[in-house]
Amino acid sequence: MTLPHLLLLNFGLAAYLTGLIWTVQLVHYPGFARVEPAQFEQFHREHSTRISWVVMAPMLLELGAAGYLAWQGEALGPAMRWGQLALVLLVWASTFFITVPFHNRLARGYNYVAIDGLVRTNWPRTLAWTARAGWLGWVLWSL
Repeated sequence: MTLPHLLLLNFGLAAYLTGLIWTVQLVHYPGFARVEPAQFEQFHREHSTRISWVVMAPMLLELGAAGYLAWQGEALGPAMRWGQLALVLLVWASTFFITVPFHNRLARGYNYVAIDGLVRTNWPRTLAWTARAGWLGWVLWSL
């Protein structure tokens, strides 16, 4: 795979996930607080199942593509090679060490404190994906 193709693949995945995370950040997570507590457990279970189909494969592909870009992208320089991978790793760490525990609490039922925490602590993922998509877009534009 050529470097421009690898950059394009990474940009496409980052752009998709950036759009998705902004929708989650501004629409989905704040909307959790509007669900009736009696229906929240079922709502959260359905949300978690459905969103997994939309996010898991692209995140796995992005992780692989970012690793491959770091490995093969010598021409980009070390800051771009490793910086873009660091942003992906930040997203993964934030997902599994912050977001998933909040979702685990919400799986047991409505909890406004957990919903608020989920919204507030989702910003690092939102900003990391936004920065990565912007950075990759700038590099592609510069080619």
